[in-house]
Amino acid sequence: MDMDAVIDGLDWAGIAAQLDAEGYALLPQWLMPEQARALGRHAAALERASLARGGLGQGDLHYFPADLPAPLAAWRADLYRRLAPISNRWSERLGSGYRYPGELEPFLRRGRQAGQTHALTHLSQLRGDDYVALHQRNEGAHVFALQLVALLAEPGLDFTGGEFVMTEQRPRMQSRPIVLPLRLGDAALIATAHRPVRGASGADYRVNLKHAISRVLGGTRIGLELSFHDAP
Repeated sequence: MDMDAVIDGLDWAGIAAQLDAEGYALLPQWLMPEQARALGRHAAALERASLARGGLGQGDLHYFPADLPAPLAAWRADLYRRLAPISNRWSERLGSGYRYPGELEPFLRRGRQAGQTHALTHLSQLRGDDYVALHQRNEGAHVFALQLVALLAEPGLDFTGGEFVMTEQRPRMQSRPIVLPLRLGDAALIATAHRPVRGASGADYRVNLKHAISRVLGGTRIGLELSFHDAP
């Protein structure tokens, strides 16, 4: 599959509209099943971190190095180029004044100069009773507004349970739960931490989003979380 052609061929106007409306946009069949499974097999060669040790749940995260291997590096650069205008529009609506450069490398360079050198992109590997608690990956001064998640195993075949969950907290309202119906090879673009919402008065306000993976009931769930910024 020519991923450059896939990215260019996506309905970016529709993706932007769904991100504005919901804080996420689904990308069905982002990867072919064999591509998804091949990517999941990288876990064995990556640095492992325990979710329990960091207080983020139970199971393992497998971190890619800062220099992502092909094809992840190319996907990240191509997606960033498409997502930077959306992130800048959100930044403007929220009145933050932050401007994202049009290309990924200058943005990563900003982060490195500010001490953000720890790669966040990882695979999650969850077995029975494992889960990922609600969290955000927004440490540091240079945080990209969006990230990509993908499922690299088949629900009902490779694992049960393990739904990808988001919550959205609006001011003076109860949290809104969101479950993304991902299948093998599906992906989603999600808000990293905040997004603008247009209020009844016509003014924008900030809502807070977190994401998680519910408890795996059986089997092994493997997922990808692709970040466009690094952590301090």
